[in-house]
Amino acid sequence: MPSSSLPTRRSALKGLLSGAATVGALGVAGASAQPQLTPSLPPVTNPIKQSVCRWCFQDMPLDDLCVAAKGMGIKGIDLVGPNDWATLKKHGLDSPMCNGAELNLTDGFNDPRFHAQLQKQYSEMIPKVAKAGYTNLICFSGSRRGLSDEQGWTNCVTGLAPLVKLAEQHKVVLVMELLNSKIDHKDYQCDRTSWGATLAKRLGSEHFKLLFDIYHMQIDEGDIIRNVRDYHPYIAHYHTAGVPGRHEIDDSQELYYPAIMRAIKATGFQGFVAQEFIPTKADKLGSLREAVRICNV
Repeated sequence: MPSSSLPTRRSALKGLLSGAATVGALGVAGASAQPQLTPSLPPVTNPIKQSVCRWCFQDMPLDDLCVAAKGMGIKGIDLVGPNDWATLKKHGLDSPMCNGAELNLTDGFNDPRFHAQLQKQYSEMIPKVAKAGYTNLICFSGSRRGLSDEQGWTNCVTGLAPLVKLAEQHKVVLVMELLNSKIDHKDYQCDRTSWGATLAKRLGSEHFKLLFDIYHMQIDEGDIIRNVRDYHPYIAHYHTAGVPGRHEIDDSQELYYPAIMRAIKATGFQGFVAQEFIPTKADKLGSLREAVRICNV
């Protein structure tokens, strides 16, 4: 999720993988040696499936983003609702993280005042997700508003339990996003992987999992690779972005994404990693292409 000073995902919620380059090399066997090309690097076996978050490129028509993304080897577009699913299907792209049932990022399942409306909206959206052939539907804890951890877990279980049963019937997974409460989303309750994992254990269903946003968790808890390893059974999806600033994931920021991707891959993860950074460079699609290359391990 972006900071409030940047283009926000709040508004979005409301409303070309390049091949590995063949490197030329000169074989020097003597003064008369002739240039020879080294063999092409073998393709990555079982690469992580990648997607891109719609809101980060919301100034681009969705059709154009789909064409560009597919040309890079991206397999899906994150955070689009039913109105855009037909466009994704037209381009042969998945919707790895659906949205459209949430109220907002602050009024969530940890507050009983919002349960009735949330249960109505999710009860309507879960069958739509299933009918479209998708799996993951995002949800949020909401702001803490003085609640203890225990109160937050109890309230979330009460609000989510009937929806998890419905999700099981439709083979849909409700996925709660981990957001930082230090910089971007002050007072958000599900701001630690351990908090989300405790909620998942209490719900006790494979149809409730976590969206591990690497950017957010680096800010609030760090130790990304250890937490990926320790909590991977509860994680259904990942988001990327550079820290600090939520920009490109290149060497201008502090995270080393190839190692993080290898750690994710080593857990046996079969889901999607979605690029969710805000491009700062003039060639926005070039930044996306480079991010895809960095995560292609």
